[in-house]
Amino acid sequence: MDTTGTLDEALERLHTHGPERLGRLTNHAPMAVESLAVHGQAGSVHRWLDLYADRLEDFPALHTPVSDSNWQAALGDPRRAADWIAYFTRLVEEQPWREVLATWWPRLLPGIYGGAAHPAIRVGHAVRTLLADSENGESGEDGKSAPRRTELAHGLGYWAARHLPVRPPAALPGARTAAEALDAVPPIDVRQGGFPDRLPRVTRLPVWEGSQAPMDPDEARQKLAELVRAATHRYATHGHGDATMLVHAATAPNAVLRTLPALPRALWAPSLHAAWTASAAVTSMYAPDAPVPYASPGSITPEEVFDERATAHGDEHVIKLTDTALDLGDEQALAAALRAIELSEPLV
Repeated sequence: MDTTGTLDEALERLHTHGPERLGRLTNHAPMAVESLAVHGQAGSVHRWLDLYADRLEDFPALHTPVSDSNWQAALGDPRRAADWIAYFTRLVEEQPWREVLATWWPRLLPGIYGGAAHPAIRVGHAVRTLLADSENGESGEDGKSAPRRTELAHGLGYWAARHLPVRPPAALPGARTAAEALDAVPPIDVRQGGFPDRLPRVTRLPVWEGSQAPMDPDEARQKLAELVRAATHRYATHGHGDATMLVHAATAPNAVLRTLPALPRALWAPSLHAAWTASAAVTSMYAPDAPVPYASPGSITPEEVFDERATAHGDEHVIKLTDTALDLGDEQALAAALRAIELSEPLV
């Protein structure tokens, strides 16, 4: 984790901007700079932000305050993003952030699809930094980590504003492993339009036997790690279906996996189920007609992939998928990262 103070500076800089631009596109900067800092690239953070600056919009205007008594009426209303962020900022100032997360995670989890799962992914990045604070002997509640607690508030507020539950899809025959289950996901009939247009067309998904509750929390964590690995590996051969959107089939469940250590264990199995449906839905919406042959990454190291390839490339989705690939560290995960670099336009 960054000890230079650069990440906190970047987060403070970003907290003057909104979570979206053009009313629908996610601000990826908080997630990208956190990934850069985690992997020793703090020196690149502000240069990257300067390149990304024209994609940032001013913080949105307040609408009507969210409170403990009226929050249900505001859930899923993107016009209330500033209200939600203000509400969560106050909560993490008044309460330990883990308590806030434990209360709100089960409320928000059914709406993981909102904002193409970006709010949940942003929360996962924020939690990783706060957990690192705790591991380094900081409580995560003191002034040293204030920008990181505020980042959690922004992520939770964005999620609440974009909260989007969907009707449970019809269950198709199951598969034993996560990889087999993703292979069994049928593509939607009409693959046109953006995420909000395609999501209602996801009406059937296979049952992954490994994701069904009830189960032991440790088993749920193991299965979630299996899903992250399968979705990341799959990108190496299927990412051309949509180079950007299929990244989320891996990064969304990984965000949930990163959050588990901060959650009560009773929430681990429901988190696995939500992560599976989100990953499978993205797969259904953007899967290509056929895979391409697997290309080995050769002898390149994980550090070379992140430092020399992904950071230099600069695309936010490339950085985030490479960040997930490095959590795995195996050959096919690195191949997926290199495939994202090949398919994506660099940030210049």
